[in-house]
Amino acid sequence: MTDPSLVFTALFSALLVLGLVTKLYLATRQIRHVARHRHQVPAAFASTITLAAHQKAADYTVAKARLGMLETGLAAALLIGWTLLGGLDALNQMLLRSGLAGHGFVALQLALLVAFGLIGGLLDLPFSLYKTFWLEERFGFNKMTARLWLADLLKSTLVGALVGLPIAALILWLMGSAGSLWWLWTWLVWMGFNLLVLVLFPTVIAPLFNQFKPLDDEALKTRVTALMQRCGFAAKGLFVMDGSKRSAHANAYFTGFGAAKRVVFYDTLLNQLNPGEVDAVLAHELGHFKHKHIVKRIAVMFAISFVGFALLGWLSSQVWFYTGLGVRPSLAGANDALALLLFLMAVPLLSFFVSPVMAQVSRRHEFEADAYAISQTDGRDLQSALLKLYKDNASTLTPDPVFVKFYYSHPPASERLGRMTSSFESTAA
Repeated sequence: MTDPSLVFTALFSALLVLGLVTKLYLATRQIRHVARHRHQVPAAFASTITLAAHQKAADYTVAKARLGMLETGLAAALLIGWTLLGGLDALNQMLLRSGLAGHGFVALQLALLVAFGLIGGLLDLPFSLYKTFWLEERFGFNKMTARLWLADLLKSTLVGALVGLPIAALILWLMGSAGSLWWLWTWLVWMGFNLLVLVLFPTVIAPLFNQFKPLDDEALKTRVTALMQRCGFAAKGLFVMDGSKRSAHANAYFTGFGAAKRVVFYDTLLNQLNPGEVDAVLAHELGHFKHKHIVKRIAVMFAISFVGFALLGWLSSQVWFYTGLGVRPSLAGANDALALLLFLMAVPLLSFFVSPVMAQVSRRHEFEADAYAISQTDGRDLQSALLKLYKDNASTLTPDPVFVKFYYSHPPASERLGRMTSSFESTAA
């Protein structure tokens, strides 16, 4: 009879190798495609984008893709190290011998999660430093100082501990005390926690990292307020975020949930766009709410997480799930933290191949939001705003089509602006 742990090991290994090969193949396609089109601005953009800006975007895209290939390879090696080569098992055995078991099973399980998280965070630090102080610096986007970077790291670690440790402890307690349906109660707690974060993020968490000042441009405020009233949308306030202290990238977004929604503009965005363009970008974001994209995404998150917790509930009781991934489960004690960590490491191997479906849905939502913005504002303002943002954020105009299908949550510039132009022409006809 076939050993189920060996079958699971083989399945895990096959998915890991297939995912790694696919990711490297996609990155290689992206690099070659962008480099091949680096020397000429696409005809549709020749009058609005300079060759220098186009080449900067190409070089930035290629540099990010090459770094991504290195990260992908090291992440795969690290995953093998944690699982099949016994890294997670060794960490767990070390903690078992440390005497923490005497403080209760939750303390021991929580210690494993914390140790794993700290090691992972330390291993990720070189990439974070490289991205910020070399890659982003090289292309003129980084505005962070070493002091600010360190302050952000300390704050995020502290917030993660204050927010994450209690919810992790509660989940571990439910796994050990709530019976065979612990996964259902855990799912309900997890969903409630996510909704609570949506409410608290704008007023409690985000201000720890950035300053949010009320929009003080009265003319712009009047325009924006009129647009929102016309669209039947209410928000808690209009704010400007000091994004320029970290990066030259520009953006605008809604944050919060229910009555706590806020409209936030990066200061860099307001510096780059004229009032009509700001209106158009805001109308695009309003389009997401009009089409209930946010609610739909939350519903999908609920459904996917429900399936995920149910699957975890079953896998956590299967010995082959642990042994197949290089871990010796405790036959007498709890293995809850091990189950959580192994699940979080294994599931992305499968979910990667579902990502094109999710990306396609997201791109469709962006087209719908664009159409709504065009119906509420001057569509040419949206076109010019997007062109400025593509240029200022060094977004390539010539991504590889296959790469787009896997990774792009927003349509590439050629498709997005081309659809707008077609809309204008059909309206004029």
